[in-house]
Amino acid sequence: MTTQPANTEDTIRVDRWLWFARFFKSRNLATKLVQSKKVRLNSVILAKPSVSVRAGDILTFPQAKNIRVIKILSIGERRGPAPEAQALYEDLAPPEDAPKKPESSSTTPKREKGAGRPTKADRRALDKFRQDADIQD
Repeated sequence: MTTQPANTEDTIRVDRWLWFARFFKSRNLATKLVQSKKVRLNSVILAKPSVSVRAGDILTFPQAKNIRVIKILSIGERRGPAPEAQALYEDLAPPEDAPKKPESSSTTPKREKGAGRPTKADRRALDKFRQDADIQD
């Protein structure tokens, strides 16, 4: 006779779930991140990739230049395509504004699109213009 644990709720290792949800290209990368103590499960720092997670848990971890805050919606059965992986979680991080392009602070004059490269005469005129601008400053 086999005995089943009292808690039959589905769980999965945190490194495996991060890989299933396509946050990392390989399970090894997910394991290394957990071992480096950079992953939090419900505000508790994880040190071992064998920690089990279940639906409803909150994961916080760095990915590239962003801090991801993820609520686990489902465990998943496999590492499927991206739409299937995105259904496993809800992103709780506030939406970030699109990075603004830095305004051109250089003194290089703008050229019309399709005007081609400047000719030698154009370059000489630009050099003279820049030299005159430096003198006036």
